[in-house]
Amino acid sequence: MSDVTTTDLYEVTMVMSYLREGMTGPATFSLFVRDLPPERGFLVAAGLESVLDYLSGLRVGQEDVDAFASAVRRPRRDLQFLLGLEFTGDVRAVPEGRIVLAGEPLLEVTAPLPQAQLAETYVVNQLSHQSTIASKAARCVLAAAGHPVVDFSLRRTHGPQAGFQAARLGAMVGFAGTSNVAAATALGIPAVGTMAHSFVEAFTREEDAFRAFARSHPGPVTLLVDTYDTDAGVRVAARVLRDLDRGPGSAVRLDSGDLGALAVRARSILDEEGLPEVRIVASGGLDEYALDDLIRSGAPIDTYAVGTRVGVSADAPYLDSAYKMVEYEGRPVMKLSSAKVTAPGPKQVFRLPGYTDVIGLADEQPPAGGGPLLETVMRGGQRTGTRPTLDECRERFTADLGRLPSAARRIRAPVAPRATASKRLSALTARVRRRIEEQTAENARSSAPERTVSGPHGSAAR
Repeated sequence: MSDVTTTDLYEVTMVMSYLREGMTGPATFSLFVRDLPPERGFLVAAGLESVLDYLSGLRVGQEDVDAFASAVRRPRRDLQFLLGLEFTGDVRAVPEGRIVLAGEPLLEVTAPLPQAQLAETYVVNQLSHQSTIASKAARCVLAAAGHPVVDFSLRRTHGPQAGFQAARLGAMVGFAGTSNVAAATALGIPAVGTMAHSFVEAFTREEDAFRAFARSHPGPVTLLVDTYDTDAGVRVAARVLRDLDRGPGSAVRLDSGDLGALAVRARSILDEEGLPEVRIVASGGLDEYALDDLIRSGAPIDTYAVGTRVGVSADAPYLDSAYKMVEYEGRPVMKLSSAKVTAPGPKQVFRLPGYTDVIGLADEQPPAGGGPLLETVMRGGQRTGTRPTLDECRERFTADLGRLPSAARRIRAPVAPRATASKRLSALTARVRRRIEEQTAENARSSAPERTVSGPHGSAAR
């Protein structure tokens, strides 16, 4: 089976009905985030490359048909018409690394209706998860205020693929390295790592552990100093580093306790021992809030290693994302459900200075001083360009972050800019709403039961 079966069952049942009814006209679906999570002033668009890889390979094979038939409890012959279905549509999207706001489409798919529908689950999964993690990581970079941040999240992420993505997304927004060997090797990210408490515990004495580690690893080393008594551990590490002339580039790591206070004492001990060049690395339950507190307190920490809370975006682990049809066969459509109203028609986002973004229709001209965010990245089921490098994605992020209002960059109580609708989009929304309401009222009238009244002799008069 292929990734085609990584979908929700109702996508399959809808596609079956569409094909039976001959509904294969072009449909446009728009993916957007209704509202930002609490304590977020912006989002970083991410996951597009995974989506394009998926769409370019989306083709229903025989094993997929068999899996679908089993899932819907129907004979294989009833679903054989799905065999060979592949993605031949177009995709317009915000490139990875760009900053986006609530309500703005991150991606729009235009394809024959069954194709666009079948793609929904995977597309939403990848864009939602990766944008969530990239946005969390970006806030860590902001909070660190220029200090290096590295990714230690692999062991706590929700599976190896999520860990790989976390390493990539961290690098995309400015992380200095990752502990994930697979990601470091595949993506060219610096691999970083130290030792575990188990290594120290395996030796009779802490000093024996440090010396053994240093013997095995010529050059700069990082020694974990809080297995027993942190202050004593720093002194032992200092002695070993000084004896072996390993000071330059080496570090001690603090992984628990009051990291700010421990860092102050560790810095004092290292300086007293004549090792001002030995750095201090801090880890252990860190995220942007902890980093912000430590930076503001003036803690003498050189590098921050973030893991669990960032790799799963612990405080905001999901996005209120939606993938909604906005047009079918040239007919604009919208949803009127309470609190989940959507806007009709294919769209474009125009960015003006100060993030006064305008959401307009796809065929609108940009307002003066504005530029479009969505680019055509797939046409006829094929990529329109080459895969961007991590450096290119990072450059986009850095440029957008530099223009983001300071209130949106705040770690606590940020104020997110809000996009507005263009006049043409507002007018179309009003027309489509009116059309739907009129149709709904007409349907209600036509389906109402006929009223009967009694005639003068008790017979029914109509």
